[in-house]
Amino acid sequence: MAATGRATPPLLRALNERTVLDAIRTGSPISRAEISRRSGISKPTVSLALRSLLDAGLVREAARGPDGPGYGAVYFEAVADAAVVLGLDLGARFVRGAVCDLSGAIRARQDVELAVADAEDAIDAIGRLRDSLLGTAGLEPKLVDTVIVGVPGVVADDGTLRLVENVAGLEGRRFADELQAALGLPVALENDINLAALGEQWQGVARGVSDFVFLSVGTGMGAGLVLGGELHRGRNGAAGELDFALGELGEAVDPAAPQVAELARKRTSLTDPPALFAAARAGDHAARAVVEEVARRIALHLAPVAAVADVELVVLGGGIGANGDLLLVPVARLLGKWLPFPPRIAVSTLGEAAVLTGAVAVGLQAALENVFTGRTAAPA
Repeated sequence: MAATGRATPPLLRALNERTVLDAIRTGSPISRAEISRRSGISKPTVSLALRSLLDAGLVREAARGPDGPGYGAVYFEAVADAAVVLGLDLGARFVRGAVCDLSGAIRARQDVELAVADAEDAIDAIGRLRDSLLGTAGLEPKLVDTVIVGVPGVVADDGTLRLVENVAGLEGRRFADELQAALGLPVALENDINLAALGEQWQGVARGVSDFVFLSVGTGMGAGLVLGGELHRGRNGAAGELDFALGELGEAVDPAAPQVAELARKRTSLTDPPALFAAARAGDHAARAVVEEVARRIALHLAPVAAVADVELVVLGGGIGANGDLLLVPVARLLGKWLPFPPRIAVSTLGEAAVLTGAVAVGLQAALENVFTGRTAAPA
């Protein structure tokens, strides 16, 4: 007779422990009986799982119940600092950083300026920022489970960086390996706009949305695409590189800051995007006409993505994209004219913190898995 594929006791034990841990994380402080009720697991099985989680240091008895002192009842809570995550956002002029515990709470948040926008200075700045963040939070380096770094480029499968423009010397380098050696910590890289999309999914305007695109329009342009609730990177990790999408149109269609500044100089007396958008808000007709052209260029890049992927939502970010009061209506109008099922358009609610928030989200997900698998692996 063929094997039935029944779960083995170690697998069942791990599933029970994970379920109990999830119930404690979402409901703490929480009693044994309430864990059983929410998880659908019997009280004796909950007790066995709790014993393992307590021994592993992942949960502990809470000092208070949900409504104050428990008067004899025992409540449990997750140990938030069983591990921490470092999230970093590497830009052309700065490195932003945050340290986050397993509850999702930010324990410290700081920025470090780059003296020179090159790879060596970035490594030095990241090392200083790591030390400062952990020192401020009063945490030991050994507690860091992983470091997630948002970088302005495509991360290939072998860790090589491609299409990097803002930081000199990063192109073609295995930057994660260099950072890992410098920090003595596990490091993973992700495209910064991809992280911005995941940040909006975790704590921003895209919460609860399964299919959306985050379009960053600033000094450059890029997109992060989330489909079925998961980040879509593509075969080469280059999904969302919209700079290459309309290159053969034979007309200027780039809505990024340098091209907007050029438009402003040609059509108005203004010389930079902030002044242009300020003038448009003040009612300047020439400035408003330029903003309409910027909206058209944004819509031209979004239309193919929305038509092919049928996304529910477009989130605009970046220095240009943040001007939602002037851009949302014309972009939505054009997409509504061109597409049978146009997406909803919104502005990022996280702003400059989107990339860093995404880095923390990715690191937190990895750390929760790593801590569970690494510290509950007791003998059967």
